[in-house]
Amino acid sequence: MTIVKRNGNLLNHFPTLFDDFLNRDFFNWGLTNYSDTNTTIPAVNIKETTDNYEVEVAAPGMTKKDFKVQLEGNMLTISSEKTTDKKESDDVRYATREFSYQSFSRTFNLQKDVVDTEKIQAKYEDGVLHLLIPKMEHAKQKQPRLIEIS
Repeated sequence: MTIVKRNGNLLNHFPTLFDDFLNRDFFNWGLTNYSDTNTTIPAVNIKETTDNYEVEVAAPGMTKKDFKVQLEGNMLTISSEKTTDKKESDDVRYATREFSYQSFSRTFNLQKDVVDTEKIQAKYEDGVLHLLIPKMEHAKQKQPRLIEIS
């Protein structure tokens, strides 16, 4: 919350205070993944293990055919474009026809000397797109070893 200093009579600023209150994220109710165009951007989890990076993209209701995973240089782009429309036969006149269009694109910068880009794997399961990005052998964290003191 931002503190705003206002000079003058409080009653003169009531509409401004009211607008400030309504424009806050009070009505967001946790829907933080909406863009400025009121379209959703899937939430992403990135986990690092000893051997891999694991990327999880929450995208329920989609199929694996809806995604495009592209690697260009060291830029990994996950995108989707889905168009649906309610089709009716040509001899039926309709008053309303609704189209639906959804798209998103997320790009991640991969470190070339850390990840093995030739072995990236992807699968879509239970509403989540999973990417497994293996680390190169020299970039893997080695297990700690005990050094004996003489």
